[in-house]
Amino acid sequence: MAATHLEQAQTAAATANGAANKTKEQGSSPASKRPRQKRPNYNEIHAKPLPLEVFPLPAFVPHNPISIVRIAIALISQSIWPPNHRPTVYKAYFSTETQSIHVTDPKAIRALWDRGFWGSGSLSRSEPQWLAQEKRKRGLDAITTSEEVTRKRREERRQFKLERAKAQREAIEQQLREEGKLDAETNLEELVDNGSVSESPLGTLYLPDAGSHLGDSAAANGVSVIEAVEKTLAEEEPSFDEEFQDQEHLQLTFEEAFFLSYVLGILDIYHRETILSSPDFLRLICAQSDFMSSGEAVSTAALLHNPASYPIEPDNSFMLKYVVFHHFRSLGWVVRPGIKFACDYLLYLRGPAFTHAEFAIMIIPAYSDPYWSATSERAAACKKKAHRDWWWLHRLNRVQTQVHKTLLLVYVEVPPPWNVSDTKGGDVDVGGALKKYSVREFVWRRWSANRNRVSKSPHTEWCTFLAGKISLSRQVETCARYLIPSI
Repeated sequence: MAATHLEQAQTAAATANGAANKTKEQGSSPASKRPRQKRPNYNEIHAKPLPLEVFPLPAFVPHNPISIVRIAIALISQSIWPPNHRPTVYKAYFSTETQSIHVTDPKAIRALWDRGFWGSGSLSRSEPQWLAQEKRKRGLDAITTSEEVTRKRREERRQFKLERAKAQREAIEQQLREEGKLDAETNLEELVDNGSVSESPLGTLYLPDAGSHLGDSAAANGVSVIEAVEKTLAEEEPSFDEEFQDQEHLQLTFEEAFFLSYVLGILDIYHRETILSSPDFLRLICAQSDFMSSGEAVSTAALLHNPASYPIEPDNSFMLKYVVFHHFRSLGWVVRPGIKFACDYLLYLRGPAFTHAEFAIMIIPAYSDPYWSATSERAAACKKKAHRDWWWLHRLNRVQTQVHKTLLLVYVEVPPPWNVSDTKGGDVDVGGALKKYSVREFVWRRWSANRNRVSKSPHTEWCTFLAGKISLSRQVETCARYLIPSI
C-alpha cells in the first residue's frame, strides 16, 4: 500500500515537472521572444580606414617564393595599365560662427564617417544619426509597426483639430467684442451655458435662430473669421505623409579639415564661394585660434587679401594641435577630440564603433631651441607657457584613471619663427614649416604600492633611475613614486 502511494506521488511529481518544463519551453520559444534588432556589421561598414581608393600589392610571404612572383606581376601590370581612378573631392564650408568646417552633402557625410570616423554630427553625439532617430520617433522607421504609425498619426490629427477649434473660438470671441455683441465681462462659455449660443460636438458655434455658423459674417475685407483662421492653419498644418528632411550636417574640426585638404587632397574648403588654398586656409585657422585664446578679432577679408599682415607664430595653438594630430593619424590611430574627458585628443585603435579610446593625449609645448632662451624676457614668457604644476597633473591623471584611459603627455618641440619674407605673397611653406616640429611622447601612470611592487630595494631602484639604465615607462613610475605623494 505504501509502495502504491509512493509510485503515485512519483508519477504526480514527474507529471508536474514535465508540465513545468513544457511551459518553460513554450515561454522561451522563438515565437514568444521579442525579435532583437540585428547589429550592423561594422567590419564591413568601416573596412576602409581612409576615404581613398587604394590598390594594394599582394602580401609578401617569406617562406613562399610564389608571393614574390605575384608582387612582380602586380607591379608590372599596374605600371603598364595604371588604375583609371580619380579621387572623389568633397565640398566643405568654413563657418566662423561655430569655429568648424561644415559638410552638408549626405553622401560626403557617410563617406567621411564610414572611412575614418571624421567629424561629428551637428545634432548627434558623434555619428550623424539624427535623421534615423527622428524617423524612429515619428514612426517612419521600419522598426515601428504600421498600427503604431496609424495610432500616432491619428493622435497628431486630433491634436491639430483641437488647436484649430481653439483658434476659431478665440477669433470669434474677438470679432463679437468688436461688433458689440459681447461685452468685456462675458465670454463664449457663458453664452453657451445660457443657451444664447449652441455648440456642436466638433466645437462649432451656432445661433439658436439661425442655421449659419457663428463667425461666418464677413469682415471688412470680405472674408469671414472662420475662413481666415482655417486658411492660416492650413498653411501651418503639418504634412503627415511627406518625406522627412535631414537637418543635420557634419562638423569637422580644423585639424581634421586641414588633414583632409592638405595631406589627402580630397576636401575643398569654401569661404564665400571661394576655394581656399592651403596657405590661406592655414593662416585663417591660425587667426581663428588666436581669436579664441586672446579675444582679438581679425578681419577675414583683410587677412585673405593681405597675408603678410598676419604672421603665424610657431607656438600657435592650432599648429601645436595639428602637429600632434598629423603625427598620430600618420601612425594609423583614429584621433578624436577629447574635451569630454578633459584632454586634447583621444586615441582609438580602430574607431569608436569597435573599442573605447585607449589613450588620452595632453599637449605641452617645449621650448628647447636656443632661440627661446636668447633673452631673459623671451625665456620667462616661454617658461610661463610651458609651466604645468603637480596638482594639475594629479587632477588630470585621476580623471583618466577613473575612465580607464592611459594618460599620454605629448611634448611638441617649438621651432624658432620661420622667415616668410622670401616667399611669394607672404605665404607659408606648409610642408617646410611642419618638418621643423618634433614630438616626444611620455606615458604617465600613477604609482600604487599594491599594484607596482618590485623586488629591488628602493635605494637600488632610485640609483638605477639616476643612472638612466631603466626604460622610459619605468622612469616615469619611479619618478612618480619618489617625487609625488600618493593621493
